[in-house]
Amino acid sequence: MSMMGELTFFLGLQVKQLKDGTFISQTKYTKDLMKKFGMEEKSSVKIPMNTSVKIDMDADGKAIDQTRYRAIIGSLLYLIASRPDITFVVGVCARFQSAPKESHMTAAKRILRYLRGFQEVGLWYPKEGGFKLIGYSDSDYAGCRVDRKSTSGTCQMLRNRLVSWFSKKQNRPGRIYFRRILLYSTSLDETNLSGLQMLF
Repeated sequence: MSMMGELTFFLGLQVKQLKDGTFISQTKYTKDLMKKFGMEEKSSVKIPMNTSVKIDMDADGKAIDQTRYRAIIGSLLYLIASRPDITFVVGVCARFQSAPKESHMTAAKRILRYLRGFQEVGLWYPKEGGFKLIGYSDSDYAGCRVDRKSTSGTCQMLRNRLVSWFSKKQNRPGRIYFRRILLYSTSLDETNLSGLQMLF
């Protein structure tokens, strides 16, 4: 195997190695998406989903081309490898791939419009920082209008670097009647775990 030099591009991920850290993004891929789906001239939005709108099956809505909708969702699912800011909304839109309606396409296109305004966002991993684990978790109560199931999400940061995140619809309908936010802060060193704090 020959040496190819410093890593700059891998499976659609752009890697910039700087003196004070490493930046990982999918800027080129995002720009290609804008061209592929004709969003280059569209106006951008500041948030990927309208917080006052709840998406449901929309049984009476106008049916759309499933192939195009699935192509958008598939492309966005690949993008969440470096964009945790769209993980939740892409997951919501992905639920309606079997029978997408015009309202679902509008929501998916809004995500693309959001990305148009924030194409160079990525993950920053600085070299310096204390060895500390911080995690955040949140869950909406019965947020899905179709089956009344909750969606939970979490992210973990090690030394101020995002190392893990996910958003998932729970298997059972919500049974608790309050919104729970779990924050924990953990101090770590290489040999032991201490200082666990949990707030409810």
